[in-house]
Amino acid sequence: MKGFKVKTIDQQVIRFEYYLIEAPVTTAAFNMILPFTRTFYHARVSGQEIWIDNVPQLDIIQENASVFTEPGEVVFGPSNPARTRTANCFGIYYGEGKGLDAANIFARVVAQDLNKLKELGEDIWKNGPEELTISKLDND
Repeated sequence: MKGFKVKTIDQQVIRFEYYLIEAPVTTAAFNMILPFTRTFYHARVSGQEIWIDNVPQLDIIQENASVFTEPGEVVFGPSNPARTRTANCFGIYYGEGKGLDAANIFARVVAQDLNKLKELGEDIWKNGPEELTISKLDND
């Protein structure tokens, strides 16, 4: 499986699988910037989402883009077209949500880890921002 993992400060690991067919440019570019550590926040308007806007820059096209996501899907805001309000934002939906503008949907949580993702999202919503490390899956 090709993808990435999120590691919490208490060493919990949540795995994600890339959408290699639907978003090949985004998955390849995102994989190249791994690993990184950032403080993730809960979204205010887009629903059950944790996100950052200070992700390492990616110069990517719009592909597999939508404002509508399924629980567990991961988005990255493309820099092209320039009008995109979500440019260089990285978000992980743990439940229902709708983005502010179209973003590339490029990965999904592994089914067995969905409950861990929901717990993480709820924790950030209730207790505030949390530092997370994003890195390649060990079998990549």
